[in-house]
Amino acid sequence: MNKKFSSSQPSSKKSVSTKSYASSRPAFLDAPKAPRARTVRRAAEANAFRPTLNASGERKMVNDTLPKKRKSVEYVGKPKAETSWGPVAGWYDKHLKEGGDTYHEKVVYPNMLRILDEVKGKHVLDLACGQGQFSELLADDGAKVIGVDIGKELITLAEKNNTKHKFSLHYFVSGSHDLFMVKDKTQDIVVCILALQNIERLQETLKEVSRVLKDGGRFICVINHPSFRNPTHTHWGYDEEQNIQYRRVEEYLSESKIKIDMTPGSNKDKKFTVSFHRPLQVYVKALSKSNLAITRLEEWGSHKASEKGPRQNAENTSRKEIPLFMCIEAENRG
Repeated sequence: MNKKFSSSQPSSKKSVSTKSYASSRPAFLDAPKAPRARTVRRAAEANAFRPTLNASGERKMVNDTLPKKRKSVEYVGKPKAETSWGPVAGWYDKHLKEGGDTYHEKVVYPNMLRILDEVKGKHVLDLACGQGQFSELLADDGAKVIGVDIGKELITLAEKNNTKHKFSLHYFVSGSHDLFMVKDKTQDIVVCILALQNIERLQETLKEVSRVLKDGGRFICVINHPSFRNPTHTHWGYDEEQNIQYRRVEEYLSESKIKIDMTPGSNKDKKFTVSFHRPLQVYVKALSKSNLAITRLEEWGSHKASEKGPRQNAENTSRKEIPLFMCIEAENRG
């Protein structure tokens, strides 16, 4: 396990194989071809190539990553650019690298590594990987990692940051509903960290997750807690008489699409993305429909503590009692 992060929650060790691989060649390169029901435009070239981005943002060709005779892909119903965090890639990268006290570093990553346990030699897909921070942690622990994100700016940063794992960590630009670079039943684990609520085509995404996972493979996702973090419809409140901080929930069961300001406080060069609120039952039904059976559910609170003052105890109590994140683990039974 990566030693940089630690979790206060107890670990549940599992017996796993630590077989060392003689080759760093990802399994998805040699697995059987995945059946696809999409519109495919075949070019005239003799070899199968797929363009991706290098660290400079230029396109490079990666051969042998697609099934033989497949020349290029024409996307059908590509997600709108507004769901991508690419336009704020620089800010997001700086936030995670220099934040020091972020939820990612103090809450999400330690608990994810605890749940994942030993990943050495495992084939792991990091879905909506952003600039690849967690992908690198997985590769540090010996996993064979594929990172996928719709934001080409984020993937450019990911490739630039990948200086240690050129043969065990590979990045691709694509929507989460079209994992064209991964063949059927080749992945041991798929992770998706704080991104599922930003993905519009949820059911198609989970169908792809089920397709690429081996039978019995694990899907582990972390989302903003749908009960208590519904943008514009949940707020902190404070009862002066009882000295209690509480969470006000105005709307929960209704699904909604919310425009998120990524540059608050600035009136110039405004950038927005969207988030999708879904009640828990929507996620559960979508997982079940994709033959992903829930095996674990955890709720995580904040690590922060208030400074000394009249509301200190109330604020700290509410942080412990009201979770910010939900983690769901599901097993592929497809």
